Amino acid sequence: MGESISNTSTTQSYGAQRYVNKLLGAFLGIAVIGWGASIFLTAVHFWALPLPSGIEPEGSMAVITSAWAYVGPIPLALLGAGYYATMLVLGGLWLETKHDLLERGIFLITLGGLGASAYFVYLQLGVIGAICPFCMMSAAATTSLFTIELVVKYLGGGRIAPPVSSTRIWPPLLVAIIGMTVTAMYGLTLAPIPGT
Repeated sequence: MGESISNTSTTQSYGAQRYVNKLLGAFLGIAVIGWGASIFLTAVHFWALPLPSGIEPEGSMAVITSAWAYVGPIPLALLGAGYYATMLVLGGLWLETKHDLLERGIFLITLGGLGASAYFVYLQLGVIGAICPFCMMSAAATTSLFTIELVVKYLGGGRIAPPVSSTRIWPPLLVAIIGMTVTAMYGLTLAPIPGT
């Protein structure tokens, strides 16, 4: 009887192990997407704003040019890019080392990101009255990162799966970040920004 319970526990543990590293890989992939959305919006702030006089912003531009889109002179999009860069570095280190302190730190940061995203979605829907698709993409990415964190915690934490070699993490991650950055910058040239 005890041996049967032990085998069931081992089987469940092995099943969870198989998914944890895949979830952490998905965490990094989603962080790359969030990075792309944030870097695109940051580029809009630095290269397409301010809008020429006489153009009334609407839709996405109403959100991007609103008073809530800045912390002092700093665009929120730039802070978002910093958030995703942090998630990429910490997520890669977590996948490589499975250190509990990284897991706890990422949990707290993504919880803060989730709260900030909820507030920004409220501002778009309830105060500004316009939606920015890239802002919503970032909110979805942040929600997904937090959800993955919860699932990994539920499965037993990152430490239940073996560490992944740095050569399998950092080169593909760097290529993905560069590719997403180039795509975002190219997207800026195609965006229908008034006055450009």
